Amino acid sequence: MCGIVGAIARRNVVPLLIDGLRRLEYRGYDSAGVAVIDGGIRRVRRVGRVAELEAAARELKLAGEIGIGHTRWATHGGVTEPNAHPHVSRDLIAVVHNGIIENHEAKREALRLLGYEFESQTDTEVIAHLVHYHYQRQHDLYAAVRAAVEELVGAYAIAVVALDEPDEMVVARMGCPLLIGLGDGENFIASDVSAVLASTRRVIYLEEGDVAIVRRDGVEVHDRAGRLVKPRIHLSDVSLASLELGPYSHFMQKEIHEQPQALADTIEPVLQHGFVPELYGVPAAALLSQARSVQVLACGTSFYAGLVARYWLEAIAGLPCAVDIASEYRYRPVVARPDQLVVTISQSGETLDTLEALKYAKSLGQELTLSICNVQESAIPRASRLVFYTRAGAEIGVASTKAFTTQLIALFVLTATLAKLNGRLSAEQEAAYLEALRQLPGSVQHALNLEPQIQVWAERFASKQHALFLGRGLHYPIALEGALKLKEISYIHAEAYPAGELKHGPLALVDADMPVVVIAPNDALLEKLKSNMQEVRARGGELYVFADLDSHFTESEGVHVIRTPRHAGMLSPVVHAIPVQLLAYHAALQKGTDVDKPRNLAKSVTVE
Repeated sequence: MCGIVGAIARRNVVPLLIDGLRRLEYRGYDSAGVAVIDGGIRRVRRVGRVAELEAAARELKLAGEIGIGHTRWATHGGVTEPNAHPHVSRDLIAVVHNGIIENHEAKREALRLLGYEFESQTDTEVIAHLVHYHYQRQHDLYAAVRAAVEELVGAYAIAVVALDEPDEMVVARMGCPLLIGLGDGENFIASDVSAVLASTRRVIYLEEGDVAIVRRDGVEVHDRAGRLVKPRIHLSDVSLASLELGPYSHFMQKEIHEQPQALADTIEPVLQHGFVPELYGVPAAALLSQARSVQVLACGTSFYAGLVARYWLEAIAGLPCAVDIASEYRYRPVVARPDQLVVTISQSGETLDTLEALKYAKSLGQELTLSICNVQESAIPRASRLVFYTRAGAEIGVASTKAFTTQLIALFVLTATLAKLNGRLSAEQEAAYLEALRQLPGSVQHALNLEPQIQVWAERFASKQHALFLGRGLHYPIALEGALKLKEISYIHAEAYPAGELKHGPLALVDADMPVVVIAPNDALLEKLKSNMQEVRARGGELYVFADLDSHFTESEGVHVIRTPRHAGMLSPVVHAIPVQLLAYHAALQKGTDVDKPRNLAKSVTVE
């Protein structure tokens, strides 16, 4: 949930650190800082945005050829400058850290007894003092960091520099992402590849337990056992252009409008090859044919994608499907089934709760694992037997948009593939599904063209305190997603319910001040949904209905209708996701909130 950047070069690295931190802003943060070695450890920290840190560094003429930087999202301790990273121990060791150290309280007390004084409330300062303690005994930064991390319990990605060793930095990873960028006579470290793209595309993704030494002219990577390893070098395909706003006002707006292309890119290999197991990797045919049920594990928006998939998997593939919030699954007794396919969904591939839930499932003997992810070589795909990468491109806005719809595509393709393997998909049905996928980007573009009408609705929503979202069947998860989007970026309280549940409690909330958004596709449940809408109108509620073009809805007093494209069949949830995204975006604009960086939230959640 925080960002790390570091550099060692034969030039001033402060501009590189600031630029890297700026590119990590989308991950969510509340303070930022940098530290360099320049005759001593010089450090600048600020609460607020990277721009304030940049101004302070410029004013202090901060410069150095080795340094580390960090954007912090508060976990231990409040949003204050003393709690901001980097943390320094006795003017000798500087540390930045992502993650959570679970045994920090015990280590803090032990270090106090050794004479260390703490100026922050963070778990990270424990790391700084612990490294210093070992460094004083060994006078070797690599050895000190390795000894320190052996004492840590929890998840971490750390970068450490020492005043007495200005020609190297040491980094370590356990549970949180960290990579090394390889330059020419200079090298870089970061928690996200976007932070180093301006300098290099050649990257090494550290594995669990790795500790590495980064120098100007080379890198040494040691595995968990301390053995020197030859890491694989990757060439990142993320473009700098994808990290820029272009003509858009916000990244969320840009990413909403990129969905036709993102969907087309994700669908492309399916249209080329059909619903074949090879889409998921070489051993997929043998592994997927063993699946007799499916367990989906995910968080947030990805969880809602899994809820849609449950309908698809049971209706089309005939496979029982359970969908669990990853943070709940990992802490409850689970009945392990060796023939159950465990599907994890994560945009970043680093979501800690989802990664730990996957590890838990594997510890129970569940080896049929498949990851749906948007980031190559991230932790969750590496821990899975099979992988389907969505092709959404970089998603910067905290509120997921194109990642969600491409996840839906991945899950639909998985459903059709399993159905085909199980003899439940005829050639005619396969051709029909492929044609529906081919038509989908056009339908999504049609939905995007509704933006001016949705903007008018958003102006009415901006003055409201609460909203209700209703859906049925396949579209109940889209109602959930609409409510989540509205509350996370506009801060309007919103809840979603299956429309049939209204009379079992939520109807008590309905009055003239509670707008009710209805996802109303032209499907088998439409008439039932209309009855639920009448229940709202009878209580004075005002309805805002997203109805398919071919459904029979007329506007009337208290009933507002926007017509989405013609019913897209099983793929209808993808189309209906677009208007609820636009409604949330424009409501947030009217409220004047920070659309791309909503308060208290982060893009990549790498802590519990």
